[in-house]
Amino acid sequence: MSAEYLADDPASSTPFHFPVSAQLFLPESWIQDAERRKRAQVPEEIMQQTKPEIALGLLDRARRWGVPISAVVVDAGYGDNPNFLRGLDERQVPYLCAVESTFGCRLPDEVEALAAQTPVYGGRGQPRKPRPAPLYTVKELIAALPADAWQTIRCREGTKGTLQVQAVALRVHRATGSSLHSTCHARVYTGPQGWLLAERPVPEAGANDPAATPVKTQEKEEEQIKYWFSVLPEDASLQRLVLLAHARWVIEQFYEDAKQECGLDHYQGRSWNGLHRHLALVMLAYSFLMLYRLTLPLPPGEAFPPLRDAKLAAFRASTGAALAVPGSRPLARADQADPNVPSSEKLTE
Repeated sequence: MSAEYLADDPASSTPFHFPVSAQLFLPESWIQDAERRKRAQVPEEIMQQTKPEIALGLLDRARRWGVPISAVVVDAGYGDNPNFLRGLDERQVPYLCAVESTFGCRLPDEVEALAAQTPVYGGRGQPRKPRPAPLYTVKELIAALPADAWQTIRCREGTKGTLQVQAVALRVHRATGSSLHSTCHARVYTGPQGWLLAERPVPEAGANDPAATPVKTQEKEEEQIKYWFSVLPEDASLQRLVLLAHARWVIEQFYEDAKQECGLDHYQGRSWNGLHRHLALVMLAYSFLMLYRLTLPLPPGEAFPPLRDAKLAAFRASTGAALAVPGSRPLARADQADPNVPSSEKLTE
């Protein structure tokens, strides 16, 4: 598992980003196997941890190191974990987490209406315990919105032009537990108010014309909708939410580039320390290349000036300044053939 820092310009096709730290996840079969742990030199203090627990640990480490964090973005494997979200709330870190369609929410108006009600006691028996507001899945809430609630939003620049999606957002409370239980039941939880974000592809031209294209089934259309929950401020724009939701692609970019350019997939050791040392060296090399790229002169015709002090620019986010690098280029230039190197036939001779 790894944590990646992204400069606050997710709309760029080549934003500035670098890996912060990583930790190997050990399954229970490894944790309980003393002989295997000994052969792999796994430290004694490494105990069973879930992936969300490791992720929170990486976040704590980044904060201790002084990494400026304006928001945490994760996939649904973490967004659907209540303990992980509670950990983010306790750390008071803004976040935007992908969630599954079954993620539970409550509407603010209904929560406030129930809180304002005065319980009526008839004088016989135990007073009835208050019940929570109705619980909805994010799929139900989005499906109930009118068609004109969706807006077309530009995500970021891609290799084939500007990427666009249709999105919609509404204020909700993340929640668990049905109204069959009282508000004091362990299963009932109503979290802080935040944004429910939903996204779907922009329909192709003529998709709404039955005579032009076959009509898609409702099930297929629903399968294309993605959901996120965020505690970003109430004044956050829809475009801001969408941009952050798409910020995770730099992690995949890191793994792809690190394997091709930095030897990430070349490690063949068998020890805990050896693997983490290899990860540290790969991440260091990758970060160096990212910083060095900022110092290179731009090709003719590109107006964005190169940054003279890349290291300073990398941490300028702590002052609120943007770290946009719209003129940056691929991590490393393509390998060029050397005419002075003998052909393979001559080498074999």
